[in-house]
Amino acid sequence: MTTLVESEVRATPKAKVNRLGLEQSVYRGGKTTLCAGCGHNSISERIIDAFYEMGVDPYNVAKFSGIGCSSKSPAYFLEPSHGFNSVHGRMPAVATGAALGNHKLMILGVSGDGDTASIGMGQFVHLMRRNLPMIYVIEDNGVYGLTKGQFSATADFGSKLKTGVVNNLPAIDTCAMAIDLGATFVARAFSGDKKQLSTILKAAIAHRGMALLDVISPCVTFNDHEGSTKSYDYIKDHEEKLGDLGFVPFFDDIVVEYPEGTTKEVEMHDGSRLLLSKLPADYNPSRKFDALRLLSESREKDEVLTGVLYVNPAAPDFMQLLNLVDEPLATLPQSRVRPSRAAFEEIMEEWR
Repeated sequence: MTTLVESEVRATPKAKVNRLGLEQSVYRGGKTTLCAGCGHNSISERIIDAFYEMGVDPYNVAKFSGIGCSSKSPAYFLEPSHGFNSVHGRMPAVATGAALGNHKLMILGVSGDGDTASIGMGQFVHLMRRNLPMIYVIEDNGVYGLTKGQFSATADFGSKLKTGVVNNLPAIDTCAMAIDLGATFVARAFSGDKKQLSTILKAAIAHRGMALLDVISPCVTFNDHEGSTKSYDYIKDHEEKLGDLGFVPFFDDIVVEYPEGTTKEVEMHDGSRLLLSKLPADYNPSRKFDALRLLSESREKDEVLTGVLYVNPAAPDFMQLLNLVDEPLATLPQSRVRPSRAAFEEIMEEWR
């Protein structure tokens, strides 16, 4: 006879786990304190999904942020990971230091359009040109949400605030800047497009180098009204997708059924494959000129171009350019990182 306890055990379904044997709950964080409906919360959910499905050990992730609504987001995902909330606009420097100290960690930075494109622009520029192995997510809503919704540097010319104020300055395009400066994976996405954003995040995880993701993330409090070019309605009406995205992780069967039309396959450094389907016939995602031309054309047509804009997995990253040793620098003894007295004396002798 089956006992009640045995029947209860049989009836309890096994929790779904990823290839590391971890449940998705491990990849979650604290409860969000952002506004209900904020696009940033959708981005956090996609980060949880992507890292879980890719089987990334959260303890091997270091997450960084600056100041702003977006910079609160790392508290809402990957709770077991390491984290540091830096000062306004200075996240790139802190993340670079952590990456150099232990390049075995996966570095994830979350910033806002103000934190990146205004006070942090100087640091952003040098981070891109160094091609640091890092995922850099810009949660882009075009306003300063913590200081009552003034325009940020990514706000489009002619867009209007809820107060009626019209922006009379041109927008900074962080994607165009990143491509031109040396980032090797550049994409733009919409927080409301779950499938596209999830695929882009998985490809960014597989990439070795600077992966810049500019995610349009509407601010429901200050920038989701008629006249805004960062609202849910505006993006839905003006989004122009570069193509359909597919992604095959290195640990899955590599057999792929190609859809009708043009498909470009990019092999990532870990063996994963990024599939860009139904692209314009003359577009090559590995050529900077093509990516910049397409971004410029989309701006002229008032379109928001989304998808993987540029990818170059073959370029050397910052660690390779520095010719670092395999071990994390933070673990090396002084005998390997500090010149000996004899070496100093030899140098001094040369200058006598």
